[in-house]
Amino acid sequence: MTANTMRDRSRTLRVSRVVEETSDARSLVFEVPEADREHFAYRPGQFLTLRVPSERTGSVARCYSLASSPHHDDDLTITVKRTSGGYGSNWLCDNAGAGTEIEVLPPSGVFTPKDLDAELLLFAGGSGITPVISIVKSVLAAGSGNIVLLYANRDESSVIFGEQLARLAARHPRRLAVIHWLESVQGLPGRGQLQALAAPYAGRESFVCGPAPFMTAVGDALSSAGTPRARIHTEVFTSLSGDPFGPVPEPAGDTESGITVPVEVEIGGRTHVLDWPVTTPLVDLLLGRGIDAPYSCRDGECGSCQATLLQGRVTMKHNEVLDEDDVAEGYILGCQSLPEPTGETIRIEF
Repeated sequence: MTANTMRDRSRTLRVSRVVEETSDARSLVFEVPEADREHFAYRPGQFLTLRVPSERTGSVARCYSLASSPHHDDDLTITVKRTSGGYGSNWLCDNAGAGTEIEVLPPSGVFTPKDLDAELLLFAGGSGITPVISIVKSVLAAGSGNIVLLYANRDESSVIFGEQLARLAARHPRRLAVIHWLESVQGLPGRGQLQALAAPYAGRESFVCGPAPFMTAVGDALSSAGTPRARIHTEVFTSLSGDPFGPVPEPAGDTESGITVPVEVEIGGRTHVLDWPVTTPLVDLLLGRGIDAPYSCRDGECGSCQATLLQGRVTMKHNEVLDEDDVAEGYILGCQSLPEPTGETIRIEF
């Protein structure tokens, strides 16, 4: 995959309609041409990366979760909540309308359940409901799992998808329980309250998305309730500083040291055997060899290139996504990982 063909990953999609969800949140529904349907196939909980026009820099890249479900909805839909000082969200809320064309990368992200038949415990705060409702709709439509969802908001007017959730709960009363938490009524949810809510479901896979303080409180509560760290999944977005739409040059090898390390990389069930230069990030190596590796930012900021290190050692140049427990369990960011020459073949699985 050369620098010129890297642009083939993105597509320009047209907004077919806009749905006003609340006073500061709106959903953008995209038209996806039939020829690009496979390109935009996705899993519940994933996100899209959009190129948002900017008069100062030409464009900025921003990630927005898909509120639609591949098992429930025909349309590809993201939901954007206006944030104070947020350039991307404000531009989209002020300017995007039916007919607007936006350049978009294919769906990405690892905030997605592996088994739609699993019992799930979901926590959403504010616009963190966006990937969570995709998971809810998918489990109810294509799985057999039961769901408990705690949804926290500032007040009743801030609740996104309130009517959708009410309809889903009424349609599946034995499979979906929605607990609304309103700060205006109950105050901020504390660790003790969250732990009490989580305790009966401590064995379930748990997914958490929302403001950072909310996710920290929920994570602490889940751990205190006995939920294993491996069963707690969080989604964190930051404003991307790089340009994921730009070209990736084909790595010609390590011109600085000439040192390479053998690596076996499994992506989508297929194993690729390569020589990995010690100065080339893994994602750049894969893309340069024509292998469609998962990524969005290439700056260690989004987590869509998360992989598992099965054997060998790597060094990450930058990491704003994985915590110490994640790294201890073998998770790495492919876009930031460089090989350490230890004499053994490195094995990695996406």
